[in-house]
Amino acid sequence: MLPLKYLTCLMLTVSSFTGAESANVYYTYRWCRCIYSSPDLSDMVYIDSYYFNKYLFTQFNSTLGKCVGFSEYGIRNAEYWNNGTFVEQERNEVERFCKHNSQIRDSAVISKAVKPKVKLSSVTRAGGRHPAVLMCSAYDFYPPHIKISWLRDGQVVTSDVTSTEEMADGDWYYQIHSELEYSPKSGEKISCAVEHASSTKPIIYDWDPSFSESEKNKLVIGASGLVLGIVLAAAGLIYYKKKSTGRILVPH
Repeated sequence: MLPLKYLTCLMLTVSSFTGAESANVYYTYRWCRCIYSSPDLSDMVYIDSYYFNKYLFTQFNSTLGKCVGFSEYGIRNAEYWNNGTFVEQERNEVERFCKHNSQIRDSAVISKAVKPKVKLSSVTRAGGRHPAVLMCSAYDFYPPHIKISWLRDGQVVTSDVTSTEEMADGDWYYQIHSELEYSPKSGEKISCAVEHASSTKPIIYDWDPSFSESEKNKLVIGASGLVLGIVLAAAGLIYYKKKSTGRILVPH
């Protein structure tokens, strides 16, 4: 599932009523949102909400195709709008406002998108419910909106997953980290799926448990030690032979 994208607008109206000893301020505002995830905008949903002093009283939802009221006044208002030309204008906003502006915004973002650098590693956590923890880290990507999912044998994992928010690096790029706590099973396949604007489809990174990062470090250290030992042994043998050939044996 691709990450959701949002396009919003906000309009505010303020009215002030002043009395002899106090002043009351009432405000209404309209918050419209375009919500979608598919590249072709086929799942676009337009939601137009009307509030009075933070309380939602009427809302249009393109999925329903009509207005709904959330208070006594909101219900009367919704019925009036549904029986007039307003509701038809709202339905047209999916094409006129949402899809039109989303295409412009997405083309501008994709042209500047930078693919994330992804690292999949094993980490150590004390006191966890499971013996193993994997971390999937994405670095140096833009724009910041990204989604990381875990797969076990092709099935999305919904539990024992902890993720950070997208964090700014201070250089226009971002990073994010996600951890999976699990109990290893023989023959299973664990993968990290990364969804970002820099790619039209999720990028899958498979975990290879037979050769983790810690094992690589141990192997490198062990190999370095072995090479150093061979070098020192060879140097000692050469020195010994040179000293032996230069000695004269004197009988007692």
